[in-house]
Amino acid sequence: MTAPQRLTDRKREAIIQAAIAEFRTNGFDITSMDKIAATAGVSKRTVYNHFPSKEELFAEILNQLWDRVLAEQETPYSPDQPLREQLKRILSVKLATMGDDNFLDLARVAIAAAIHSPERAQSMVARMGEREEGLTVWIRAAQADGRLKVVAPDFAAQQLQGMLKSFAFWPQISMGQPSLSPAMQRTVVDSALDMFLACYRL
Repeated sequence: MTAPQRLTDRKREAIIQAAIAEFRTNGFDITSMDKIAATAGVSKRTVYNHFPSKEELFAEILNQLWDRVLAEQETPYSPDQPLREQLKRILSVKLATMGDDNFLDLARVAIAAAIHSPERAQSMVARMGEREEGLTVWIRAAQADGRLKVVAPDFAAQQLQGMLKSFAFWPQISMGQPSLSPAMQRTVVDSALDMFLACYRL
């Protein structure tokens, strides 16, 4: 890679980091491209060279966050291991992600932006949903192996994640509650697994 490309990459990363800081502090609507440029130490033109609009910049941040979450959750199904142990690893990573301050702050920004503009929300969700979520893939594989009942894998995955989010995401997002302690995380995971496996394990 040549020096100019490296400089371009550094500027792009600086813009993204500045945007994250501004969105977290001020929210989507108040944050301006001018302020992002100033925080990043680049010209406004440079920001627009990388991102045609504030919506595009915010969507890129969400995409990067989503990619990181998916990468952390990529636990391939194993026919030789107990279902509970495999699911416990997947759900424990999910809870750790939900407890990340950066993740929660950006989720708040995204939800607020979505409430004010449903069209913007649909666009963001469409971009983020291009890759299938790891838990859905895992459930489909377990069904194909004859170890889980055959229901829509995305429905079962959403159901299981909903049990986690009711304790470890929505109270923190909507009511400012603290992230779960490690002991409470274990309790939530074990309880969710008890209900999920009682319903779907063959």
